[in-house]
Amino acid sequence: SLSDGGPADSVEAAKNASNTEKLTDQVMQNPQVLAALQERLDNVSHTPSSYIETLPKAVKRRINALKQLQVRCAHIEAKFYEEVHDLERKYAALYQPLFDKGDMKNKVVIAEKEAAAVEELNPKGIPEFWFTIFRNVDMLSELVQEYDEPILKHLQDIKVKFSDPGQPMSFVLEFHFEPNDYFTNPVLTKTYKMKSEPDKADPFSFEGPEIVDCDGCTIDWKKGKNVTVKTIKKKQKHKGRGTVRTITKQVPNESFFNFFSPLKASGDGESLDEDSEFTLASDFEIGHFFRERIVPRAVLYFTGEAIEDDDNFEEGEEGEEEELEGDEEGEDEDDADVNPKKEPIQPAECKQQ
Repeated sequence: SLSDGGPADSVEAAKNASNTEKLTDQVMQNPQVLAALQERLDNVSHTPSSYIETLPKAVKRRINALKQLQVRCAHIEAKFYEEVHDLERKYAALYQPLFDKGDMKNKVVIAEKEAAAVEELNPKGIPEFWFTIFRNVDMLSELVQEYDEPILKHLQDIKVKFSDPGQPMSFVLEFHFEPNDYFTNPVLTKTYKMKSEPDKADPFSFEGPEIVDCDGCTIDWKKGKNVTVKTIKKKQKHKGRGTVRTITKQVPNESFFNFFSPLKASGDGESLDEDSEFTLASDFEIGHFFRERIVPRAVLYFTGEAIEDDDNFEEGEEGEEEELEGDEEGEDEDDADVNPKKEPIQPAECKQQ
């Protein structure tokens, strides 16, 4: 009987398995078979994983091998971005002398003394340079309250500093202020910590360096000048005597300067709620925008040219799509007006006005 088979039967079974695998490899090299598999993939209504489950073991092994190669690619890509960060640091040092010359807009000294009336007509530097940028850029102006504006008029410069070689990847935004009536800090800082490595649990999601956390700084507000809090009056009733008293207390207040007291990313394994996740993501987006766009092209955001470039790019994309839609047969003009337009290629954080 089959159940009484000896060693010879085991050898024969192994040969049959090997022959079956070879036959499978040969079949999978047949163009007609591959075409049939592709047709099945095109017609399948289930998820990709369901389709993969129907494939022969030999094909699954090849898919797994490709996935392992993909993981290795992700780790190599992470190293690439680390070297890119080193290059950014190197070229930041080359840009700095130019930025230092540009900084003279706030430090220009008139060689010849002129009459006071003449000096009023010829102000030093570029008045309200950074404050104007804040007003021009929607992403920033939305953060600024009316009572923030007098403080931002004292902002002299914003600089980006990269982490030192051998240190964890990060960058620091430095906001330099002239002496003012609001706080004593000459510089307010915001540090953004970055990571350039694939997630062990999901290495295929790696798309380059990402901001993972940020730290602000303590603002040394002068008495009565802290715009990040407001004082409210609240009535309290004594439970026993029934008497009522009025107390004052400080509560958080909306202000751009809350930017320097950021929400911390959860590091204890606990997930943040949806609102906190959104707040943190917005913070990261603003930090990235300062670093990649605002600081390197500050004068163009001051004049509005950088904003116009963004607007023109978006209009060009939409205009091209409208023209293509008009070429389609049977296109109704009324329908064309209400059809949703294609989303511009430009990232959301780069849209202005």
